[in-house]
Amino acid sequence: MKFNFGGFIFRIEKRTSFEFIRYANCWEDADILFKALEPKAGKRILSIASAGDNSLALLAGGAEVFALDLNKTQLACTELRKVAIKNLDYEECLCFLGFKECQKRIGIYKKLESSLSKTTKIFWNSNLKIIENGLIYTGKFEKYFQFFRKHIISLIHSKTRIQRLLQPKNYEQRVEFYEKEWNNFRWRLLFKVFFSRFVMGRMGRDPEFFRYVDVPVAENILNRTKFALTELTTDDNPYLDFILTGGFQNNLPFYMREENFSKIKANIDNLTLIHGAIDSLPSNYESSFDGFNLSDIFEYMPKEQFLTTYQTILKYASSNSKIAYWNMLVPRSCPEELANSVKLNEELSENLFKQDKAWFYSRFIVEETL
Repeated sequence: MKFNFGGFIFRIEKRTSFEFIRYANCWEDADILFKALEPKAGKRILSIASAGDNSLALLAGGAEVFALDLNKTQLACTELRKVAIKNLDYEECLCFLGFKECQKRIGIYKKLESSLSKTTKIFWNSNLKIIENGLIYTGKFEKYFQFFRKHIISLIHSKTRIQRLLQPKNYEQRVEFYEKEWNNFRWRLLFKVFFSRFVMGRMGRDPEFFRYVDVPVAENILNRTKFALTELTTDDNPYLDFILTGGFQNNLPFYMREENFSKIKANIDNLTLIHGAIDSLPSNYESSFDGFNLSDIFEYMPKEQFLTTYQTILKYASSNSKIAYWNMLVPRSCPEELANSVKLNEELSENLFKQDKAWFYSRFIVEETL
């Protein structure tokens, strides 16, 4: 079986570094991804690994999941989560990964160490401080949000007002709170500075991730943030919780909710980790995939590369396979040249996007092969 992302893989590896943890958590809403892909027993899903959260979440439905990433450190994060879930009980896992206070993470790691692959073991043995501090806090993107919480939001709003934002409210109350108490001049000014293309590219993501962006970055994210703080409930949003409180204080991501944890644990051996591009899949994965979690990878490709990538994916998609991915700042959907092979599930895409608690994205797309 041969997938081919062509020159894109080579170029992105040359343009940016894969030597550190970019994301210690997945910043894409696993709840809507789960609804989109319906990962039932008997299904095979190819998933961009990132930090592992969403690939693990897909196990809750009973599917077989193949989590792939170019970044070995991201796979190290995914594998550590996999081994932790397999070998620890729920409360131990919460403590070990950083969701709860814990003074014995290194001791727990030593018990898990023998279950890790050689490459992953080497990485974590060289980065025990990350484990000691709690994995979920240690990515570049998480540190970017930590800086925002400590040094930016504190210049705009008091802790009391932030707590009031996170309290339960109906729609009318959320709109009133946002307009009268939250949306002041300092909020708009400092938000646009901190979430500008320049600052985000250097502190949060990578300048190369914005190569194909031709829209105002901060303005678009500010508009989406208004949506999140008014249209969506603010008391049950794990992503908002992390950004404003410094952790998942009141709301856990999908894979670490107790009702999902036991299902994932029962299916944990159905998660296979693969380092490299999609064309690195070995020949024994030749059967087709019923679903694809493609994160926002199309965001980083020129249009011509997007077309060839999509053609390759279709070659190995089963009939009625679902392809799910996000747009953030670069509009991407099935290329016109492939319109006869794929249909957009517009109603499902729009309905799920309205529920998307990871609100930074401009669109969530679910397409189906014909």
